[in-house]
Amino acid sequence: MKSIAAVFLFFFMLSPGLHAQSYMWTKQELDNANTAKNTPYLNEEEKKIVFYMNLARTDGEKFFNTYFQDFVDAYNADMRQYSNYDDLRVNRKDKYYRGLKEDLQEIKGLTLFSPDETLTYIAQQHAKDLSKNNIAGHNSFDGRTVKDRIYKYYPGRAISENLAFGFSKGLANVCMLLLDKNVPDLGHRKTILGTSYNLSLVGVNIRKHPGYRYCAVVDYISAPAVSR
Repeated sequence: MKSIAAVFLFFFMLSPGLHAQSYMWTKQELDNANTAKNTPYLNEEEKKIVFYMNLARTDGEKFFNTYFQDFVDAYNADMRQYSNYDDLRVNRKDKYYRGLKEDLQEIKGLTLFSPDETLTYIAQQHAKDLSKNNIAGHNSFDGRTVKDRIYKYYPGRAISENLAFGFSKGLANVCMLLLDKNVPDLGHRKTILGTSYNLSLVGVNIRKHPGYRYCAVVDYISAPAVSR
């Protein structure tokens, strides 16, 4: 399993908005979602990717009405500087926005993602490759696939990979992957919110990219089978 479409976006700065302050996340929910808090091999924005994916899996409707709305407000305000604003903005009336709202309303109490050091190394190597060779895709410059890269270390696991381009911030990456604008199969959204493949471990890297300013690689694997 892998998401085959990447997200190509623009960079912007996101500040905390009002929506997240208007709804109540409990301290326990926030603490539980912060599974990468003490992970030394992730930077703060990479930790936030794990955190916000976990919040979406904890309570999708609440996430949509808080952090996602803050993101949309900030993003749309920033995009007003461009002449093609109508193409760039998040349209609250389009099918991707409405579909995400519907999908998140169904999400409650899913298993949370936890960071994995080896998988993060795999994500880092792919992000370096994308940056060095100014490419954007799941295949490496030398032709290796997601399966080739991950199965070298974790053979036989269920796997997936999400790619996003244009953002340095964890929340922005997560929100645009969830929105999946112009991605017909919604592969990124399905990976973040899915349960079918028992994906539970993640590796994350955000890196500068010559063509899109930033790229984010998020790799996923299932937990090892439990011995009986």
